[in-house]
Amino acid sequence: MEKMKLKLLYSDLRPELEIIEKELEQAVDSSSHLLNDASLHLLQAGGKRIRPVFVLLAGKFGNYNIDVMKQVAVPLELIHMASLVHDDVIDDSEIRRGQPTVKAQWNNNVAMYTGDFILARALEHITEIDMPSIHHILSKTMIEVCRGEIIQIEDKYKLDQNLRSYLRRIKRKTALLISSSCELGALVSGTDEKTAAHLRRFGYFIGMSFQIIDDILDFTASDEELGKPAGSDFMNGNITLPVLCARKDPAIYAVLKANLKQDLSDDARVEIVEMIRNSPAVGEAKMMSERYLHKALKELSYLPKSAANRTMRNIAFFIGKRKF
Repeated sequence: MEKMKLKLLYSDLRPELEIIEKELEQAVDSSSHLLNDASLHLLQAGGKRIRPVFVLLAGKFGNYNIDVMKQVAVPLELIHMASLVHDDVIDDSEIRRGQPTVKAQWNNNVAMYTGDFILARALEHITEIDMPSIHHILSKTMIEVCRGEIIQIEDKYKLDQNLRSYLRRIKRKTALLISSSCELGALVSGTDEKTAAHLRRFGYFIGMSFQIIDDILDFTASDEELGKPAGSDFMNGNITLPVLCARKDPAIYAVLKANLKQDLSDDARVEIVEMIRNSPAVGEAKMMSERYLHKALKELSYLPKSAANRTMRNIAFFIGKRKF
């Protein structure tokens, strides 16, 4: 339901998104039946396609041409898909979006090579753009995304990590790729540098808000809504903002500390989720997400009023208020 509401906000882009979806299917096509099946399994599991949407909307501020825009939108979504496959291996995740992950459906080896294949396809597609600045921004983004994955591994089970570590991690994990989607969409459509900079910052701020809300929903949404067990982040050792806020309560801290690195029963998992959900931590985390949301909206206020500007604003509000 929530995903349907989101899609209604950018329904005007449906014809272009259908083109991108077909391009994605072609991109993951392989002579290997195994690679083909695993890649399609991931693609057909769906997704919000937020990154391609922001590429297209940013392009509306310049000389919009779908044949050019798709050359950026497709590789950015492929990079995101590849990171998801690798994430599921690292976190030993069995379910994503209510479907078995590639590693669960096949195995870790197939998942890793599928992620590598999808990433290689992204690099192949981006070569169609003859703009060195685009390649420079994208390569820097990919390096930072990889650094973010390593930092996440290093920070696992560190209940005493500081807020700065968390923010640095989600910046690289989520915000930078959304930021690049906005910036590259602007640049490839020929906008001026000032417009591209505002869109880049909008993408960064909304990406931070998006990830914080994701981390909140891991405790406030149901298993069915999430398409995976609530509290999965904590069970996988990923210390997110709600946990960082909740640990200030000595009683909650003691429970969290005692259950880290434990093979939790379903009842124990639900108990921890309820404890976080009913604490002030959720409200504190939402306030931080709101601050990033307001910063994102401020960046849009510097840009010309248009249908694209309005749609970006509506998506930003949706991201900041979504329930799952």
